Amino acid sequence: MPDRSFAVVARAGDRIADLSTPRPVIDEDRLAANIARVQSYMNEHGLNFRPHIKTHKIPALAVAQVAAGAKGINCQKVTEAEVFAEAGFNDILITFNILGQQKLERLARLNDRISALKVVADSETTVDGLAAHFSGHKPLTVLVECDTGGGRCGVQTSDEAASLARRITAADGLIFGGIVTYPKPQSAAAVEAFITETLQRLRADGISCPIVSNGGTPSLFEAHLVPSATEHRAGTYIYNDRQMLRMGHCSEDDCAMHVLATVVSRPTADRAVIDAGSKALTSDLQGFSDYGLIVGYPQARITSLSEEHGVIDLSNCTGPRPQIGERLFIIPNHTCVVSNLFDTMVFHRGGVVTRVEEVAARGLVW
Repeated sequence: MPDRSFAVVARAGDRIADLSTPRPVIDEDRLAANIARVQSYMNEHGLNFRPHIKTHKIPALAVAQVAAGAKGINCQKVTEAEVFAEAGFNDILITFNILGQQKLERLARLNDRISALKVVADSETTVDGLAAHFSGHKPLTVLVECDTGGGRCGVQTSDEAASLARRITAADGLIFGGIVTYPKPQSAAAVEAFITETLQRLRADGISCPIVSNGGTPSLFEAHLVPSATEHRAGTYIYNDRQMLRMGHCSEDDCAMHVLATVVSRPTADRAVIDAGSKALTSDLQGFSDYGLIVGYPQARITSLSEEHGVIDLSNCTGPRPQIGERLFIIPNHTCVVSNLFDTMVFHRGGVVTRVEEVAARGLVW
């Protein structure tokens, strides 16, 4: 049998500079500041905040978010929600259309276990599938998902939203819980208009709408411009990443996650190779032309990834260039995907390991 002692990646008190790479590391102080900053903003504007756990997939971090004042959590899949229910969370919103007998059976068991489970639907097919399964059982709360410009899932008009709400209200085994949307950034006026029109139609039908859930870290600090919303959902804010940096939501000093990598080759004067490839940094470009921001070397560009190698173009560097054996701190384009690539996350303060947390919901994408 191979020696797997390397599975113990770090212990409290270790220096992160000594860790085997590639390895994501999380700055505790930046993490705590990000949680506090966003919760303070939500409190200031009288909004409930429901953090999306897909960014970190770690129950201990969700505990910290709720302790700061968050009202429940947001999951994307039934399997994720199961992990967090097991960890003691009772107020869970799953923002994904749930279809198929196996998923519905797991959803029903989850609904029996926790007190405030909620799901979404954007079609009669999804609603009818939920109704057929939950009829005669503990009722399930369903929110209508609305496309307010994000161009992903969701009904397209307020009339469709009201029609689906009526269908949910009439169904045995279902409770209409409200509406939910994931808009494109900088579209608060359009989102508010869609919500207002939908609420008017629901009132005309005599249907109350207890939850109006707006969402997204890209729309985070314009949440107050959607006054009809009762809550906001966001995930990436807890770590922040290069995308959030570009959007102006944070500074480089607010980025709590770095991927620690080692320069393993310098084949030419203008090329370096690191031990972090697509299995560590993710191939998500998020609109960039390269694969991460290297702290201290802003002119260096990670131009390509294979599975285990990252190739860095140094041709634009006017100062020192990274050398073989040097450790690099990389702000990833997209933190959420990085979380799903590793079994554990190493946390540190001032470069000294404070704890190691299992990424408990890693790989749970069904």
